[in-house]
Amino acid sequence: MLDALQVRPDGLYIDGTFGRGGHAAALLDRLGTHGRLLAFDRDSDALAFAADRFREEQRLDLRHGSFEQLGAVVSELNWEGKVDGILLDLGVSSPQLDDAQRGFSFLREGPLDMRMNPHSGQSASDWLAGATEREIAEVLWKYGEERHSRRIARKLVQAREENPITTTVQLAELIAAAVPGHAHKRHPATRSFQAIRIFINRELEALETVLPQTVEALAPGGRLAVISFHSLEDRMVKRFIRDQQRGPQLPPDLPVMPDQYQPRLRAVGKAVRADEQEILGNPRARSAVLRVAERPA
Repeated sequence: MLDALQVRPDGLYIDGTFGRGGHAAALLDRLGTHGRLLAFDRDSDALAFAADRFREEQRLDLRHGSFEQLGAVVSELNWEGKVDGILLDLGVSSPQLDDAQRGFSFLREGPLDMRMNPHSGQSASDWLAGATEREIAEVLWKYGEERHSRRIARKLVQAREENPITTTVQLAELIAAAVPGHAHKRHPATRSFQAIRIFINRELEALETVLPQTVEALAPGGRLAVISFHSLEDRMVKRFIRDQQRGPQLPPDLPVMPDQYQPRLRAVGKAVRADEQEILGNPRARSAVLRVAERPA
């Protein structure tokens, strides 16, 4: 991933999802004294972790908030058109998944929260308490591509009439009971949990907002690297890079020469997926897809 960014020691870089600082630390290792790294994270736990691990690091500027703020902060720093590399590692971080109190995983009993910023917005349990059957089904289908979305939604609405749905295991068991003859290879709650998390955190909307901002921030020759874990995210990134590369699609009879249009991004290679060795070391990498694009010089 860092090789794809072609990190320069004196460059300006952005990490859109700091997490626990794994990518940030690797980037900082390659930066010299004049290099700078701007990072974002919505999770206050991530900021607390960074305050300890990176407390002496003068080259890191960590902001509490979504990478949707990228354009505004780049403008504040006067980095427009000067950034050498931007990394967006989408989805939820391993520490968030592993912490039962965050409510992201159906494998651990915990409160049904799912917010990346637990101090802002509506929790998953609050949303499930008030959403209509149709709204729940639409979220499960749109964000999780769950083919049993209507059946699951009906089950959840019926169940909450007796008891509020407030824990991860409770929700997972209700979904499992609603899915007929499910295969044992994948837990029947996988797609629904993913869909609710994406909806609660506005993940696709945030990605759609930030992608155009990255182009304005990049310097000529600067690179954008996006790691996605969901087919909807990957499709959005793939289409964005394609559209930036080929430019506006004009009617064939319009009297404009094609060479008047210069691509704003060019795809670098093909999509990269984790190999068997990487998956053995990190099973969560199984669904990861890396796409890289470069702003033409």
